[in-house]
Amino acid sequence: MHQDIDKIKAKRLINDISSIDTLDIVMNEILKLTPIKNIDDIDSVSIDSFWNNGEKELAMHKIHAYPAKFPAFITSKALVYYHQEYGNYPESIADIFCGCGTVALEASRKNIDFWGCDINPVATLIAKTKSSIYNCNSLKRYYRRICADARNNNSHIIPYTEANERIQYWYQPKQYEDLYRLLESIRSNTTKGKYRCFFECAFSNILKPTSRWLTKSIKPQIDPDKVCGDVFYEFEKQFKIMFRANEENLSLNDLKITHKPRIERKNVLTLRERKNKINMIVTSPPYVTSYEYADLHQLSSIWLGYVDDYRVLRNGSIGSDYQNSLSKDRNLKYLNDEGKRIVNALREKDHAKARVVGKYFLDMENVVKVCHKILSENGLLLFVIGDTEYKGVKIKNSNHLAKSLMDQGFEVSATRRKITRKNLTPYRDSRGMFTTDESSRQVYNEEYILIGRKID
Repeated sequence: MHQDIDKIKAKRLINDISSIDTLDIVMNEILKLTPIKNIDDIDSVSIDSFWNNGEKELAMHKIHAYPAKFPAFITSKALVYYHQEYGNYPESIADIFCGCGTVALEASRKNIDFWGCDINPVATLIAKTKSSIYNCNSLKRYYRRICADARNNNSHIIPYTEANERIQYWYQPKQYEDLYRLLESIRSNTTKGKYRCFFECAFSNILKPTSRWLTKSIKPQIDPDKVCGDVFYEFEKQFKIMFRANEENLSLNDLKITHKPRIERKNVLTLRERKNKINMIVTSPPYVTSYEYADLHQLSSIWLGYVDDYRVLRNGSIGSDYQNSLSKDRNLKYLNDEGKRIVNALREKDHAKARVVGKYFLDMENVVKVCHKILSENGLLLFVIGDTEYKGVKIKNSNHLAKSLMDQGFEVSATRRKITRKNLTPYRDSRGMFTTDESSRQVYNEEYILIGRKID
């Protein structure tokens, strides 16, 4: 019977939550997982097209720019895998690096209890916004009040010359004044809750186009030739995008949602054992040479009042070059063997970077311990992780993470996927933008999917 199921039919079944009786047949046909008994097994893991593409993403996933956004279809396919293993869907899902809330939204759509955390306050704002559903009439009413009040409000504005120095750096006086009025209007015309989150999220996503930030750059740098956007035009455009996304959500939501996603601003390393265990963790941790999210979200962090100095948000961030490195190399003795091997190779190139990578690996080993604590018996976790390179040294995050999982007692399987958006542009130029120039810095174009089963 397996031979009669083609990929088109399989895709339809994957996207149809009502077809659970046949999902195990589909999964046996299209999934290829390699059991990992030792680190050398990672090299034999093949690419499985099952994890490469999926259904068209909801518009709600695109309401706010976010670097290295987690593909929505990974969550859907992770649920299919869980169903194959246990014959049903998990009662609860967690994402311990929830970012902009991709897993939160997908879990909410399927009425699965979700809990997530992230250390970045801008990320949790976006995640809460994306995973909520709004009354369209209420959105229109709030929008009209906010715009009318912001345009007509002549109340006291903190002078441009007294504003935060980073705001003066990024904004011209006209944009600054309009943004100030708009944010004051949002807060005076909404009460704390999901509608304020909605409009603060909209505000957050217009901060770059109305600033001197170089468009589409992943690095904070000024474009001296940029014509900064009009605040009220950008806000209107952003509202329409988010309003249509909510309409789409409402039209597709044929389930009665009984579980409200719970999203917290929290460092995963501070999590304690939970009374109510999680059935499944789906997440993608930052890479050791990852984006500096505190820097990339500095406009929103400062404007929304999370911090006065965005650099504070670097503290405690896993994968940050600004976190405290190990003070003494002897602390590296606590790394697992794979971590030690990579760090020792890096020492020959860059001693300081080796310490940072060592700290990252130690943090990730502790993350795995946290996952083991919060997962239920026989619970599953799915990590999406890629390898990187620094000064010619291969930083095999996948190997280190697999070893960490095995050391903690997880039963580990793995597969690989192509990152399709990078197939044609596997390099970055000096501005951090994708390019086909082979003389530029090469970036990874594949990721590993590591699946661990908690064995008690």
